[in-house]
Formats: sequence, C-alpha cells, structure tokens
Amino acid sequence: MSSTIAQPQCHIPRGEDFLLLSPSWQAYAYANVDAMFATRRIARGTDAFPLSRGAEIAPEYELAGERRGLDDYIQRTNVAGLLVLQGDTIRLERYALGLEESRRWSSMSMIKSLTSTLVGAALQDGSIESLDDAVSRYLPALRGSAYDAVSVRDLITMSSGVDWNEDYTDRRSHVNRYSKSLGDKVPGGVLALMRSVRGLHPPGSQFNYNTGDTYVLGALLSAATGRTLADYMSSKIWSRFGMEFDAFYTLESEGGQEIGGSRAGMALRDFGRFGLFLLKEGVIDGERVLPEGWLDAAGSRVFALDAETNNYGADGYGYSWWIDPDGAMVAVGFAGQTLYINRRANVVIVTLSCHPQLPFAASYCVDFKAERFAFKDAVLSRL
Repeated sequence: MSSTIAQPQCHIPRGEDFLLLSPSWQAYAYANVDAMFATRRIARGTDAFPLSRGAEIAPEYELAGERRGLDDYIQRTNVAGLLVLQGDTIRLERYALGLEESRRWSSMSMIKSLTSTLVGAALQDGSIESLDDAVSRYLPALRGSAYDAVSVRDLITMSSGVDWNEDYTDRRSHVNRYSKSLGDKVPGGVLALMRSVRGLHPPGSQFNYNTGDTYVLGALLSAATGRTLADYMSSKIWSRFGMEFDAFYTLESEGGQEIGGSRAGMALRDFGRFGLFLLKEGVIDGERVLPEGWLDAAGSRVFALDAETNNYGADGYGYSWWIDPDGAMVAVGFAGQTLYINRRANVVIVTLSCHPQLPFAASYCVDFKAERFAFKDAVLSRL
C-alpha cells in the first residue's frame, strides 16, 4: 500500500520520446518544453519593440487542382502559430492548437540559426578572433577527439566531418541518444557523446546535418564569452532589441550547458522580432551587433543542396541557415517550424507547427513541402 497522498498531477511525456511523439502529444509537448527539460531564462528588456498592425492579407493558393485559403493551410499543415511581418508591420497573425500570444513554443532546430547569429556578435565584440579558429582552442575538453581538427567555420556550416547519425526514427541514432541524455538530465552527457563520435570526412569538405555540431558551437560560445548562452543572447539581442516575452534555452542538465541547437522556447511575435533584427542588418540603436557583411555571408550558399533531399526544400546552406530557392534565409526546425527572412522583400514569415512524424504521417496524405511553398508564394504575392 503506497503512503503517498493522492494529489492532482499533470502527465508529462518522457524527454527521450520528444522526437517520436504521436500527433496527440506533439502540440502539448512543444508548448511545454520547459516542463520536460531543464531550461535557462533568456531575459527580455523593459520595453518591447513596437510592431504596428496593418491591413490583413488573405493568401489563397492553388494545389492539386484545389483553391485553398488561410484556414485550409492552418488545418492541413497542423499550424499552431503563423505570423507575417512586412518590415515592422504585422500583416497576419494566427494561433491554433492551444498556442497563445504569450506561450513559448519549441523552436526545435530553428534555434541553430539564432545561436549561429551569436557567433557574429562574438566576432564583433572580440570574444572569438576568427571563424578559422580551432574548436579545441575554446573547448580543451575536445582535444584528441574528432573535433580537434574542426574550426568554428566548420561548425556553423555543418561540415565538421564527424560520423553523426540524425535519424529521428532510430532510437540508437546519435540524435536520439542526445535526446535521451537531455531527458535524463545527465551532466556532461552530451559533451561525452560528442567526444565519442569518430571522424568520417575532412572538416569543411562535406555538408552533413548534425545537431551535435550546434551543441558544440553553443558550448564554444559560452567558453569564449565567459557567459551562459542564455545570458549572452539576452545581453546582445533579446533585451536590447526589445523582445516582448522572456524566452529560454533548454539545458543538458539542471544548471548545465545550454543546448545551442534545439528545443529553445520562444513566443511567436518574438521569433518575428528576431527576423526583424536581421532585416535591420543586426544594428540596434545605431550600434552594430553583427559585423558588417555578416548577413551576406550567413545567407549565402556555402554548400549547394538538392532541394529534394531536405524537408524544407532548400537549395543551399549557409551559417546554420537554410537557403530558400528564392534566396531568403530560413531557420528550419523539426515538425515544420520555420523562420523565413526575405531581406530583399523586407518580409518575415514565422510558422510554428507540429507536422506528424512516422509512422503517423503516412495517414495524413499531405505534401507539407508543397503546401508551404504554395502558401509562401501566395503571401509574397499579397504583399
């Protein structure tokens, strides 16, 4: 007989199952990442950057012989949050699946692009001397591992050359071992995993999508700046640009290192404000936070890609940014998260969603990539 007093409690999925959840659990988990994992606050400032509200657009698109509108897109592609900014003006804002204005939704791998932007800030303030510096210069714990010969540039372009398996459906893959370590909150667990991977290709020679690379990048930023990653993000961008809500980075363990490449939590409009910060060329109140030319380099095709081989349909990869065939920079996250930044058109589109994963996806019969591109083109045409 248990001596525990029965109290109301909320069931929380296991952290190790985060990438393998059924559609029934995805929306709950993505909106409650801070209940599943250890986190650290990214503090906002005192005043939010004001976003004006303009005339609402009503995008329509044609696909598979059908004319579809906004509600169709939200319903068909499991959208939880949708924001369209034209400059600093909101032209469309929608919430679904229980997401609310102040609620933080999991960035998934969108945070890779945001973390890589901090490398530019660290170059600007002198914390990192060069993109060609060796990783082991900042992280001595990785000396003697496959990362010993890897440069900062190799990390941010996903070309470390290590033999990393990003298969979300294989529980033995590196990415799921990483996920289990986070769920179990093992101090030093992820760094130990990164030390164990072997080298496969010469660093800088081949693109291979690797969430572990961005963990190493985040740890490198913390070591180089002497700040936690959350504090550095707050001091450089979050509090200064005027984000509306606190955000958070997920940690490897209680009080441990931030995960630079996945699961951060942010509100919809603040994802949009980050895009606006980049539309403004990384300048805040006349002060340059990012080096001149950084965004041109970050948004260039360091590696050309076959658009058929990635879930977004990107034809290039830059400094942890996917490159849309139209030239826009896109932060892309698992299950349909995207932060699309078209500097030429002065447009930001944020999509938060929970696309069903295997084996559940087969029953949906939705071409998510085709829907996304058709809707994006419809948005741009309305602007």
